Amino acid sequence: DVQLVESGGGLVQTGGSLRLSCTTSGFSVGNYAFGWFRQAPGKEREEVGCTNNSDGTTWYADSVKGRFTISIDNAKNTVYLEMNDLRPEDTAVYYCAADPDTLGLNLWISWGVPYYYDYWGQGTQVTVSS
Repeated sequence: DVQLVESGGGLVQTGGSLRLSCTTSGFSVGNYAFGWFRQAPGKEREEVGCTNNSDGTTWYADSVKGRFTISIDNAKNTVYLEMNDLRPEDTAVYYCAADPDTLGLNLWISWGVPYYYDYWGQGTQVTVSS
């Protein structure tokens, strides 16, 4: 019954911005953990950021730190990824993921304990032109 649907991808120039949306259904986002991932052809899937919506804990990969920001509109059950100062290497399919184990996410952020998201969206393409 849980579903995640990403939207907001597209084509932008280097230095531009995009806001991706992850619209959720089938659950309440209040006590969930959310992650944003990306994968380019032939490259390893990379987690760019995550947030614990229960206590506000956040983490960002070094590759996007200071440029990407995750936010959540609880009333709209929607998770956002604001991407600024985009670069060609940001080109990828972006996915949102969710899991109710908020404590587990904090354990991963703090000590690297393996964490696995139960629910995934279909992805949205982001292309950054040089």
